[in-house]
Amino acid sequence: MISEPLLAGLDVGTTNVKALIFTPDGHPVAQASAPTPVHVPQPGWAYYEPEELWQTTAAALRQATAQVDARRIASVAVASMGEAGVLLDAHNRALYPAIAWYDTRAQAQSDWLEQTIGKDRLFAVTGLSLQPIFGLCKLLWLKQNEPERFAQAVRFLNIADYIAFRLSGEQATDYSLASRTMALDIARRQWASDIVAAVGLNADLYAPLLPGGTRLGPVTAEAAAATGLPTSAQVATGGHDHVCGSLAAGVISPGVALNSLGTAETIFISLEKPLADANLGRQGFTQGAHVVGGLYYVFGSMYTSGACVEWFRAALADHRDYATLIAEAEAVPPGSGGICFLPHLQLASSPHDDPLARGAFIGLSTGASRGALFRAVLEGTAFDSRAMLEALLAYAPDLRRITAIGGVTRNALWMQIKASVLNRPLDLMQVSDAASLGAAILGGLGAGVYPDVAAAQHMLRRETLRVEPAAAQVSLYEQIYQQVFQPMYPALRPLHHALYHIHQKD
Repeated sequence: MISEPLLAGLDVGTTNVKALIFTPDGHPVAQASAPTPVHVPQPGWAYYEPEELWQTTAAALRQATAQVDARRIASVAVASMGEAGVLLDAHNRALYPAIAWYDTRAQAQSDWLEQTIGKDRLFAVTGLSLQPIFGLCKLLWLKQNEPERFAQAVRFLNIADYIAFRLSGEQATDYSLASRTMALDIARRQWASDIVAAVGLNADLYAPLLPGGTRLGPVTAEAAAATGLPTSAQVATGGHDHVCGSLAAGVISPGVALNSLGTAETIFISLEKPLADANLGRQGFTQGAHVVGGLYYVFGSMYTSGACVEWFRAALADHRDYATLIAEAEAVPPGSGGICFLPHLQLASSPHDDPLARGAFIGLSTGASRGALFRAVLEGTAFDSRAMLEALLAYAPDLRRITAIGGVTRNALWMQIKASVLNRPLDLMQVSDAASLGAAILGGLGAGVYPDVAAAQHMLRRETLRVEPAAAQVSLYEQIYQQVFQPMYPALRPLHHALYHIHQKD
């Protein structure tokens, strides 16, 4: 009797590295997680040491593979954060730490690209609204600030691509991660060699392009010893974590939105072709190629969603446990006692294109409790989600359903607030980690476990939990959103810009 194959999926995320093993119908049979090792040397800077990332990933895989008969694992693929990658020399050695996706050190390079190429042209070709976080800005920063190391560079690999390389020995990238480099012509699905050449880089630095779910090769003996994976398992191209999550959630057709909730948050809609309206880019929305062949996507980003909660816990709550903070927030009536929070702790969220934006509380008084402040954080992120969704629906108005994924969905209070602020039901996907499941599906495609995406979707058994708006809260949240939250960003923008320029002079 032949045992059912198992599929391994990795999610190398901002906060944690997760390794999960699934049956082909999407049921998790093993999982392990470890904190993502990150270094923060100064404000605005953060980086990952490539070897630390690999060792952390390998350790998580060892824990997961030890929970099953590893000989049954047919495939592995990797989902990861975008906008971060590893620069390699001719001997495949890392030349510099991987600059974190949210690191903003390349602001000067972003400004130069705006003057040299132009934001509208960059958006028209790459689908990206220019920000210092994108790969092209970071490569220019490395070229200008680490010229000796950069001169030795022969390859740039996105994080998922680097881990796949350590697993298989093969170098490639998929279209969804390539879409976050600001060097991909998304309509043609090829490297934008004219833009890359215009800024003094060589397109050969980028890895070969392959669709998500393409077989790269078997797990090497060295990687098998480090991870517990069998050498018979096939490594396939993975993708950007949010896009892999959309595959797992079945958000692969127009009319359905994905709300991907983690350290950062996106509202994601699949497209049959890229949108051409330049105003979309001017509002900070981004487009790219999907992991599903032939599809595209558009999404807005809140760069600090779950990160706002972690900041609050560290800065204002002495790392108090989530259950305590949630209970305190539940004891506070909707509206947080007149306190409102703007969650722009790193960059502004779409539809605002402003890398100098910062967050704020307003309505503080001596009576403000910790519970009220925490509830305000949850409400503020929900208001920001609504602003993002409303702006996005101007371009893709046919919305029938919103599916939410991510660890944040386990916070019932937050999800109830979000549904009430949006005044729309949310379908919460009941899965340990959707990005890992999406990666596992891609691995299964590469190994031939699924003949195609349609067959994989048919085989998956998804469970969702619907959260309806609380009717008694909708009217109050509508007033706060219209009269308080919406005016907050434009009112505070000049103050935040003034503070930035004052500190730049220092």
